[in-house]
Parts: sequence; C-alpha cells; structure tokens
Amino acid sequence: MSQILVVEDESAIAELIAINLRHAGHDVTLAASAEQAQRAVDAVLPDLVVLDWMLPGQSGLALARQWRAQARTKELPIIMLTARSEDADKVAGLDAGADDYLAKPFSTNELMARIRAVLRRRAPEALQDAVVVGGLRLDPSTHRTSCQAPAGDIELKLGPTEFRLLHFLMTHPERVHSRAQLLDRVWGDHVFIEERTVDVHVKRLREALAPGGVSGMVETVRGAGYRLTRNLPVQPAA
Repeated sequence: MSQILVVEDESAIAELIAINLRHAGHDVTLAASAEQAQRAVDAVLPDLVVLDWMLPGQSGLALARQWRAQARTKELPIIMLTARSEDADKVAGLDAGADDYLAKPFSTNELMARIRAVLRRRAPEALQDAVVVGGLRLDPSTHRTSCQAPAGDIELKLGPTEFRLLHFLMTHPERVHSRAQLLDRVWGDHVFIEERTVDVHVKRLREALAPGGVSGMVETVRGAGYRLTRNLPVQPAA
C-alpha cells in the first residue's frame, strides 16, 4: 500500500481519483489548494503526488518547482494532471519536475497505470519479489520471513514495522543508514516520530531474528546508524 496525495480543486475529479486509488489498496489524502497540499506533505511525506496545474492561489507548477528545490521533497514522485495539453505546457510541467504528465479529460485506467509505473520506477523496494540476503529470506507477497538452518528453515515472526524495516535493510545490504534516513524510507518521514523510535524497532527486530541465530546481521555503526550485513559477524573465541 502506498500513501498518495491528490491535489485537485475540482471535488468530483478528486473523489473519482480517490475512489479508484482506495479500491487499488492505496491510502489517499486529498488537498484542494497548494497551501493544503504543503501542509499534508509537511505532516507525512507521501509516496506519490497527483498534482493539478490550475489551483487557487499558488499553481501546481510553482508547487512542483518548490518541492524539487527542497532536500526533503526533491525526490517526491509527481504526476501532473491538467487541462493544459499543448506541447509547450507538457514541457513546462516536466521541466518543473513532474515525473509524468496527463491531460484532462483523462482515462482513469490510464492514470492508474501511470501511477503504478511511477511507483515501480521510484520505489523498487516496494515490489513484491522475495529478497534473500545471507541466510535470511523475506517474501512481501506472503509476508513471511525465514532463516536457513541445518535442520530446515526456521520461520521468524516479525511485527509489521519490523517487517518493513527488515525489507528496506535487505534491499540495501551493506549500506549504513542513519536514523533519519530510516524514518524517511520506512516510516514515511512522519514529523511526529522521534529518531529514537528507530532504536526501539531495531531492538525488536533483533529479538525477532534471534530464534534463527541471525540477529547479529543487523549491525550498529557507532555515530552513523545501522547496517544489514550479508554475513554474521565472527564471534571471538571463548
């Protein structure tokens, strides 16, 4: 499930898009102006924005440029949705930072297909392919995690947040991630969550991995953050 912000001042169009997105399993937030959209993004960084060009007050085009100029939102996927269909307008929208551009009137099926395509391109870790690192295997489609053992695979029980955290670490192995980066990528950069929350969930993740003897794969890098290593650290001889 992805968090999608729909910025559209025509309520009928906004509701039509929202109904289709919710039917597809997405979590939807609606905004009818650039000011409302900015407040929504400040609260929770969405996975994608469907952005109307013509908005009351500040235009969607200006808002897209503003987001692209800020570190927190520069990678935010944007699909521009507008009645302006001239080639020059399309170029202006893409140059402002939109990942895709769809003119009104539009096909709902085409919009949904474009949303799926942008989400695939910009968030490959959200795909449902199983991930294997070292002796760990995580399958998003079945929501199962297991560990190889001499006597057979051991199924590990993870909570939903620990599952998302492990999924992200397994799709980016051997890389050090700060607490702020993990909050951004796993929690969606929710401004009300403190960085120390990451420590709590890392502790829970290690506890969940302990029955398989692989809790040591989640390493603490002092002063930097956390890393998932492909191999268990070598324990010193007793």
